[in-house]
Amino acid sequence: MEIRIGIQHVSREITVESDAATDQIEEAVTAALLSGELLTLDDVKGGRLIVPSGVVGYVHIAASEKSRVGFGIG
Repeated sequence: MEIRIGIQHVSREITVESDAATDQIEEAVTAALLSGELLTLDDVKGGRLIVPSGVVGYVHIAASEKSRVGFGIG
């Protein structure tokens, strides 16, 4: 999954690739926002992203798009 997090008062967003299911990511984000604690997400390379939930503007969760090779359409 590709996760994009918008931070309040920051023009750039944070992008993370995760192997977690959409439901797991949504539960983690919702729990962090409701509790006011840290939003913690693991990426595909074994790293961990920690964001204070109070500064989260939005979270966009989408399926990762595979890289395309070649010049064909579609």
